[in-house]
Amino acid sequence: MTGTLKKATVYVKLKDGVLDPEGKTIQKALSQMGYAEFLSVRTGRFFELEIEANGSDIDSRIDEVCSKLLANPVIENYIVEKK
Repeated sequence: MTGTLKKATVYVKLKDGVLDPEGKTIQKALSQMGYAEFLSVRTGRFFELEIEANGSDIDSRIDEVCSKLLANPVIENYIVEKK
C-alpha cells in the first residue's frame, strides 16, 4: 500500500415515512414478550470500510460508493463516521 490506511463506518437506515416491516415485526415481538415500553423499532445496517487514501478526494469517493452501492438513495439515508 502506498497511501494512508483509513477506516470508515457507514450507517444506513430507511428514510422517515418509509415502511419498515422488519422493525414492526420486532416491535410486536417485544410487546408480546412484555416489553411494552418499546413503542417503535426502526432497522438498519452498517458497513465497516478500510480505505487506502491516496488523495484528498476520499470523502467524495466514500459518498459515491454509499449512494451507488451501499444505500438506495430513494428510500434510505446514510451517515459516514470516519476514524
